Amino acid sequence: MEAFFNEYKTIIVFLHVISGVVWIGGMVAMRYAAHPSFIKIESPAKRLELIADALGRLFKIVIPFVITLIITAIIMIKGYSLSQSDLSVFSHAKEGIWSMMFINIMVMIYRKNLAQKLLHKGDFVGAKNQLALIGSVMVPVNIGLGVVAIFLGTYLSGSL
Repeated sequence: MEAFFNEYKTIIVFLHVISGVVWIGGMVAMRYAAHPSFIKIESPAKRLELIADALGRLFKIVIPFVITLIITAIIMIKGYSLSQSDLSVFSHAKEGIWSMMFINIMVMIYRKNLAQKLLHKGDFVGAKNQLALIGSVMVPVNIGLGVVAIFLGTYLSGSL
């Protein structure tokens, strides 16, 4: 794995960084740019439909980057031999953060899909309850965790 990593280090690190940027950047754009605009839509049904649609589009964009981030993280941990180094605690912390973020996004996808089913049934209150937690808690949590993970990655890269 080290030989593979050394051969393609620049590409692997680039893919890892761009994946984090797209994942976190997408959530920032959705929460702090798109969401305030959605709130201005007067029709609750239309607002919920557009929010669910936008979340679905965001998830379709970021999931390939999430998978790429996980794969490149494993390659970099092995390539830099981080598990056996003095930096292993930072590497494991970063792994843990991205794992929590992955679980969080999977739950967001589940809640968004459930909200869409409820919308199709005409249950706007149920759909709103599913979507509200995504925007008010789950996305901001992932943004915060992502910023910490990016900081840890910056620290690790500066220490190698």
